[in-house]
Amino acid sequence: MKIEAKLIRPAILCLIFLLLNVRLSISQENAQRLTGTWQLKNGPTEEILIFMDDYFTHTIFSPSAKSFEQTRGGVFQVTNNEIVASIEFNSKSKDEVGQEKKYLFSVKNNLLSTDINGKSGQWNRVDEGSAPLAGVWRITDRQQDGKIVPIHQSGTRKTLKILTGTRFQWAAIDPGTKEFSGTGGGTYSFTNGKYIENIEFFSRDSSRVGAKLSFDGKLENGKWHHSGLSSKGDKIYEVWGRIK
Repeated sequence: MKIEAKLIRPAILCLIFLLLNVRLSISQENAQRLTGTWQLKNGPTEEILIFMDDYFTHTIFSPSAKSFEQTRGGVFQVTNNEIVASIEFNSKSKDEVGQEKKYLFSVKNNLLSTDINGKSGQWNRVDEGSAPLAGVWRITDRQQDGKIVPIHQSGTRKTLKILTGTRFQWAAIDPGTKEFSGTGGGTYSFTNGKYIENIEFFSRDSSRVGAKLSFDGKLENGKWHHSGLSSKGDKIYEVWGRIK
């Protein structure tokens, strides 16, 4: 009996390890299937979901009316068929910041079915999050007086820029104080060293919707160098680093 027990215990441990690996593999596969941009249209109103490198954003706006309704986002993970999100910002409700939200989902034939905000919906895939600039970026350096100097951000305030294969969104947030300072986004292209943004929503100034901004851009040692004129016409040279 002692010999059998010695044989059974390793077998049980191996089975548990195998099952855990299978569950992890399924979760990773489902997370990969989510990666990219998803769109839901309701008349002139659009909802955009972005999943990129364990970060997500959900934004509601109308390009034709140049109106911005809401955005929120944060880090997420996938457990089987459930999205587990930790909210870092919400333009409408500070109370949601810091909360954990769970949403059931399924992906089939480039359609994402979810129960976000307590209502079911089917989202069309826009892209799969594959591009040289795809990722979640945080500004690290800026040019001042002709020199590139590090940006020292104190506390929990941060400015993020999330890019998928075709879309971008930036957000200035402070998860620690639950403050939301602003966001903007739309479509982008990056070809032959030119990074071009087409703005579809801008929370602080609707007059900028429809604008097309062109910048010089390059990837160097894992950093994104971004230079040109801001939406206000100011010269900028910024360096961004990917975060995971």
